[in-house]
Amino acid sequence: MTATEQVILVDENDNPIGTAEKLRAHREGLRHRAFSVFIFYDGLLLLQQRAKGKYHSPNLWTNTCCSHPRPGEDIVEAGQRRLQEEMGLKVALTAVGRFHYIAHFNNGLTENEVDHVLVGNIHQQFITPNKAEVAAYRWVSLAELRKELTDIPEKFTPWLTDALEIIVKAPIL
Repeated sequence: MTATEQVILVDENDNPIGTAEKLRAHREGLRHRAFSVFIFYDGLLLLQQRAKGKYHSPNLWTNTCCSHPRPGEDIVEAGQRRLQEEMGLKVALTAVGRFHYIAHFNNGLTENEVDHVLVGNIHQQFITPNKAEVAAYRWVSLAELRKELTDIPEKFTPWLTDALEIIVKAPIL
């Protein structure tokens, strides 16, 4: 995480109220805007295992990619940018909903995010993950993922279940 990277602080209705340095926002638990991207291929969801060096939730499985829009950046454009940076994919994305969650981590950081859920489909499985961001990836059915989230929730990021509920209800699947 770059020390000078900024996140967009938001109120309870996701209205921008300022910016903060990314690490400060996570240290102080400031509510900020984020996104979670879900990419599908032939009915299967692409999951990533977060790299060991991530500032929180290292080695946990999560959706295809997630991050924060930069100040002034459209949420869908931010998702497309980050998807290319993390997974090497250029994909059209659609926003399908958002939710708010708070998660506290053992290292003292807190996620307090209004998380926008973005979805896209690819027609080939050529993926080039950024090894600094992604330890591994795999394809799963939604039914398989739901079972794993019930059976072994400690293997997954805390936001994945809430984001998945929005995906399941999305009219484009």
